[in-house]
Amino acid sequence: MRHENLGNLSHLPPHALEAVRLALSGRVLVDLDENFEIARSLPHGHVQAVLGVLRSLDLERLISRERCRERDLVVAMICQALIGPGSKLSVTRRLSQSTLAEELCLGEVTEAELLSAMDWLLARQPRIEKALARRHLEREGDQAFVLYDLSSSYMEGRCCPLASLGHSRDGKKGKLQINYGLACSPKGRPVAVEVHEGRTQDQQTLLGAVASVTKRFGIERVVFVGDRGMITQSHAETLKQQGIDFVSALKAPQIKALVETGELQLSLFDERNLAEISSDRYPGERLVVCRNPTVAKERARKREDLLQGTETELAKVKAMVEGERGRLKNADAGKIGERAGRVINKYKVAKHFELQIADRSFSYARKSEQIAAEAALDGLYVLRTTCAEDELGPPAVVRAYKQLKVAERAFRTMKGALDIRPIHHHLEERVRAHVFLCMLAYYVSFELQARLTPLLFTDQSPIAPIDPVAPAERSETAKAKAGSHTTEDGLPASSLQDLLAELGTLCRTELRVGKAEHTFKRLTTPTPLQTRAFELLDVKP
Repeated sequence: MRHENLGNLSHLPPHALEAVRLALSGRVLVDLDENFEIARSLPHGHVQAVLGVLRSLDLERLISRERCRERDLVVAMICQALIGPGSKLSVTRRLSQSTLAEELCLGEVTEAELLSAMDWLLARQPRIEKALARRHLEREGDQAFVLYDLSSSYMEGRCCPLASLGHSRDGKKGKLQINYGLACSPKGRPVAVEVHEGRTQDQQTLLGAVASVTKRFGIERVVFVGDRGMITQSHAETLKQQGIDFVSALKAPQIKALVETGELQLSLFDERNLAEISSDRYPGERLVVCRNPTVAKERARKREDLLQGTETELAKVKAMVEGERGRLKNADAGKIGERAGRVINKYKVAKHFELQIADRSFSYARKSEQIAAEAALDGLYVLRTTCAEDELGPPAVVRAYKQLKVAERAFRTMKGALDIRPIHHHLEERVRAHVFLCMLAYYVSFELQARLTPLLFTDQSPIAPIDPVAPAERSETAKAKAGSHTTEDGLPASSLQDLLAELGTLCRTELRVGKAEHTFKRLTTPTPLQTRAFELLDVKP
């Protein structure tokens, strides 16, 4: 007898049949409930993405040519600022909440070690910035274009020598703050940062930034691009004496003076919105005059809203004076003037109103001629530069000045996603190191943003208008992505922070079978979105 039927298994479910087949083939089956253990599961995808991009930028070698614990701690703080920013004490907790500590072989980390690593990093800042400048400051001929802008961040505590009251760009009145100037390449990559006292004004930092670029970075000819508050008339003269070219803009009173003297004719813009003029007030400079109709329309709307808001407040004062039960009925001129003074400049348009105040009398009226004169300059701005026309034509001057938007974007990212504020450090060196750390984190963030653009709401191919004065327009692809919240591949569009959080759901899991001491690790299966993100980053998880 060759075959003997001992039983019929065909009625068993498929998983049971598979178990019988594996058992007959000699495999040992494990009970998932009793003999299979998930020892630990840690978020890993965002760590791999950020650390992979950081290493592709060769940032570790820029920080230190040889590996040491201080370098690993600095890299960990940069990555953590992108993954989940927090205080240095918070970093010591969060390093073990992802695979970042394992990837860098950090082990247990203390707050004192992180602070010591910051001091170690600060001593290397000049060398790192010099390497970044050599890498990213593009040269047009023998000139290098540098974007420079200043911002501020508020502090907690009153012990830092750099902390002082000043013009707060965070809207935190009464808070001590510091200022920091950021130098960027024309494309927006950060190159250098310098911290100043909170009371320091914008223009007071310019000459130091110029010296840093020319002397530290060894660039003989520099074209500095700064806003109208940065390059004042006195600093413009100093820069010209030093042979340093610049691109900036005139302030509103300076433009008004050009119109009043007839050097700037408003009729130039009846048929065009870009013209170049010269003025004896600015010898050795070219003036590029632009008129943006869109900006003019928006400023007119805003001015009218502010005027109407002020009139509403003044009408309340008038009712108090003339009303039968008004609080200022029969009041003298002093009390009426005191009450009107509280609201006349609430919306910063007091210059456009004329008040008539007397005992038991109050009236107001708009200064129509003055308002009309100001409206005539709506949307008009004048750029000034010392660059020769064959080096930088009028359209190129406009585009160079508009590139300051990338420096402003850097400040928004550092204050928002990278959590540079509030600053809790008290030592001057630690504050400087904290700001420099945030700059390096933004350097990595800039590259992440550039590589992951197809998955973000960022415009992949923005339309560059032929007219440099015309407002920028989003491409049809970007409009479709913003409207549908999906990419061309049908994947969900995200912000960079949301996408990093999505990558963080790719976990590295440590498994144990039975009672064995040995464990093995496995990655969770990546989603299509995660797979596409790692393809764009050129990183293998």
